[in-house]
Amino acid sequence: MDSMIYKRKWPLVIFLIPAFALMTVFIFYPFLMNILNSFQKVGSLGTGPVPVNEAGDMFWTGNYEKLFTDKTMGVAVRNTLLMMCATVIFQVGIALLLALLVDSIRKGAQTYRTIYFFPIVISASALGLLFNMVFLYDGGMLNEFLLRIGVIGRDELGNPQWIDWKDRSHAFFTMIVPVVWQYVGFYFVILATGLNNVETDIYEAAAIDGANGLQRIRFITLPLIRNTLITCLTLALIGALKVFDLPWQMFPKGIPLNSTYLTGTYMYQQTFAMQNVGYGATIAVVIALMGVAVSQLSNLIFRPRDI
Repeated sequence: MDSMIYKRKWPLVIFLIPAFALMTVFIFYPFLMNILNSFQKVGSLGTGPVPVNEAGDMFWTGNYEKLFTDKTMGVAVRNTLLMMCATVIFQVGIALLLALLVDSIRKGAQTYRTIYFFPIVISASALGLLFNMVFLYDGGMLNEFLLRIGVIGRDELGNPQWIDWKDRSHAFFTMIVPVVWQYVGFYFVILATGLNNVETDIYEAAAIDGANGLQRIRFITLPLIRNTLITCLTLALIGALKVFDLPWQMFPKGIPLNSTYLTGTYMYQQTFAMQNVGYGATIAVVIALMGVAVSQLSNLIFRPRDI
């Protein structure tokens, strides 16, 4: 069937212009300006770059040279890589376990799906305040629980010897638990949907052949949801690079001793708190490069295949 819309292409351009204009203003232009700012010495937001004659000899490369001597940036990169490992192992791992358990029950499956997905709809600010009350207070819920079961003792005066969950030895654990907890439900829904697409006839045939539950999961379930699992792993890796809201809500200053900074929170601190837009733009470029590298590596390792 011939149609004028296929013969005359110019009406399509009219509809594409608004979308392209919005992308230019809000994506392309800020991205290019961020790269330009990373090569310049820029102070606070809204101010222009320092002139070359005032910026010194390291005008173009100073921000990038600082990256290699900034110990806090090294801590932020290390924590981000650890966050990526935690999201892959715990977020996707727990989500897969919950999806397998819910898929095996007959009644109440929809209730469990709603319960596990519920943390996603709660704002990061509310979750941050919630976990502050759990971890970051002497008489918080976790400390009170540990006191009741005898893990936390009392001193000679009878005062509880509370665990400081924001000290250097516990801070990263305190920060990573709410991040993992929040997004388990997101990957659970994706994996549960993938499990629903597996035909029950395959399991019945395997049961007739004598396969037990673990064998059915290993040789039937996991191969059939491989592409769905790969999608979750890729999203978890890339999502770990963008984690910001919960860690910043719980540790707004990177305490203690800057040991809880991620690349996202450290970029925000340099840009807004330290009024060093140029160096913050440099960190943003590093985050973008890490995202490209991680996505390419995940595509290479977790290559989808036809079933």
